[in-house]
Amino acid sequence: MKISSIVFRNSASESNLCGVIFDVPRHRGVIAELETLTSKPDFWQDQEKAQQILQRRKSSETRVAADEKLSRISSDIDTYLHMAREESSVAQRDSLMRDIEQELDAAEHYVGQLETETLLSGESDRLNAILTIKSGAGGTESQDWTEMLLRMYLRWAERKDYRASILDSQPGEGAGLKSVTVRVEGENAYGLLSTESGVHRLIRISPFDQAARRHTSFASVFVIPEVDDRIEIEIRPEDLRIDTFRAGGHGGQNVNKVETAVRFTHLPTGIVVQCQAERSQHKNRELAMKLLRSRLYDAEIEKRQQATRKLDESKLDISFGSQIRTYTLQPYRLIKDHRTKYEMGDVDRVLDGDIDPFIRTFLLARAGKGLSVKAGKDGDDGGEG
Repeated sequence: MKISSIVFRNSASESNLCGVIFDVPRHRGVIAELETLTSKPDFWQDQEKAQQILQRRKSSETRVAADEKLSRISSDIDTYLHMAREESSVAQRDSLMRDIEQELDAAEHYVGQLETETLLSGESDRLNAILTIKSGAGGTESQDWTEMLLRMYLRWAERKDYRASILDSQPGEGAGLKSVTVRVEGENAYGLLSTESGVHRLIRISPFDQAARRHTSFASVFVIPEVDDRIEIEIRPEDLRIDTFRAGGHGGQNVNKVETAVRFTHLPTGIVVQCQAERSQHKNRELAMKLLRSRLYDAEIEKRQQATRKLDESKLDISFGSQIRTYTLQPYRLIKDHRTKYEMGDVDRVLDGDIDPFIRTFLLARAGKGLSVKAGKDGDDGGEG
């Protein structure tokens, strides 16, 4: 019976073997120090500073809790191993070994999650995400591919217990979507989804081609953080043009009868956002304003980082318009990330939302821990991506 190669001996070795460093003594000290600050009578006088302190405390508490959980997992596995060594019945021993394998698989998955979280340290990583998918050249083919990507990200959000809501969409001509904008709410949603920005390529036998020829389709993914209320973005009324229009869609009582959809144009920057997700124009205005604030924030962050990015030649290119991944459905089945060379042969699993291996591998590569890796048992040498 195959048993995972991960071996747990104690809490410290767990962390070292898996690359996850908790530094528990330091974090316990940080928690004690911050507890002293939060107990002061004037703690809430400076709301912004108080929120920062609470965030630091939560981060340290999470690290300590993770170390304690790994210690419990290690203890459970040691117990199972001891029982297996002492068991004289072959059937009982095999049963215990299966339990050990399940515990190791669960531990490996948990450690992977922890390592991913340690790689998210940007100031915007913790925020919600605004994800936009746009079809490329190719008409119906690319529009169908855009809808396939939308389903993949919605399923991913569901797997992560995130809340995803479609803010705006433009139906395709005959099938699929020309574009769609989704709000994803959850801890580290932006930090994780930001790794998906770029052009995604699909190669398959077209279901829309009567001659059953192979087609290549493109769709671009663009992700920005949703700015929360603690980040101040000034939008002057005179800099804003607001247009209302009738919401499009597949039908409904209000469709094409009431101007509930809104479009904001920020005159100084030329940034345009629109929302038709809600039946109420007031709610669509609120959502559109959130979108605009997020776009302006992202533009400012991008401006600040341009100089640094030019100097950082080792940084992986994830700019909008770059081809990052190819999904091949025919003549073989393989998904390959061109930035990290990570591959998976289980195409259906990925299109059903299991993109965490690609996200984690990219984060590791960006942190300089590896630039060329392949999936283990899920990888398939089906040919060149």
